[in-house]
Amino acid sequence: MTLEEFFRQNPRAALAFSGGADSAYLLWAGLRAGAEVRPYFVKTPFQPRFELEDAWRLCNQLDAELTVLDCDILSDEAVTANPPDRCYHCKRRLFSHLKYYAASEGFSLLLDGTNASDDGGDRPGMRALRELEVRSPLRECGLTKDRIRALSREAGLFTWDKPSYACLATRFPAGRTIDRAGLEAVERGEAALSGLGFRDFRLRLAPDGCKLQAPEGQLSLALERRKDILSALEADFSQITLDLRPRISVD
Repeated sequence: MTLEEFFRQNPRAALAFSGGADSAYLLWAGLRAGAEVRPYFVKTPFQPRFELEDAWRLCNQLDAELTVLDCDILSDEAVTANPPDRCYHCKRRLFSHLKYYAASEGFSLLLDGTNASDDGGDRPGMRALRELEVRSPLRECGLTKDRIRALSREAGLFTWDKPSYACLATRFPAGRTIDRAGLEAVERGEAALSGLGFRDFRLRLAPDGCKLQAPEGQLSLALERRKDILSALEADFSQITLDLRPRISVD
């Protein structure tokens, strides 16, 4: 099945829209196929500001009406306790909220941007999507991440080479309580590192500070900009370490 065929069969749908490469291409493809696809961005402290900015930018580019829904995810103790299956509880809460709101606006079908490169095993987040009957057209149509990037570039979408970005909650080690202060510190730190030229990296919380994980090609940058990194992060973190094992991006 192609995306065009999918949207012919499902001409009206709500889309969980993150502003990333996958959901951006899915929105473009749905609109291009003539379907009524309504993008919804669920705003929580787990998303950095730039994700919402990218969502607005892409929707403006496509002349699509974006709906932003606030969700107080930090009030859910099943999420903030950060158990190994945190992603299940988080996605269950977010997508339930989105599905209810979309239904109130007349959308019975909810889509997300999971693609054919994503692990389809019994991951907690995927289990939540199945339980809520969320459809994943990119995955159903066999579109891999590399193919989506190539098609997005052809379509002129600025998201075509946007690095995959896991939510800020993933910066907390399992079992460590997720709190607003920690989320804000990580967001400030990653924004500062982006300004120093880092890309596709992670700043993870450690017991006494933070650890920078950078791709192979940017380990030398970390050493060159050592003083700048310390200056940018030392207000929030007492210890700042560099993981000498290069980060491998998972698309």
